[in-house]
Amino acid sequence: MDALTLFGLFAVTAMLVCYALEDRSHWFVLLFAGSCALGSAYGFIQGAWPFSVVEAIWAVVALRRRRLKP
Repeated sequence: MDALTLFGLFAVTAMLVCYALEDRSHWFVLLFAGSCALGSAYGFIQGAWPFSVVEAIWAVVALRRRRLKP
């Protein structure tokens, strides 16, 4: 596995873990947003721009949820 693939695997795994733990703390929502941003960066670097755009939107949605969550 090359470094780019490992980076993508890390980003997607972090997204999954943080999404699963969102109910435990508002910090996991913030971490989910960050991992979505990493996933978006991975997609842009890889050349899969539709994936990148969707991940960037998820990051914005997660940041909005973080702001609204008490």
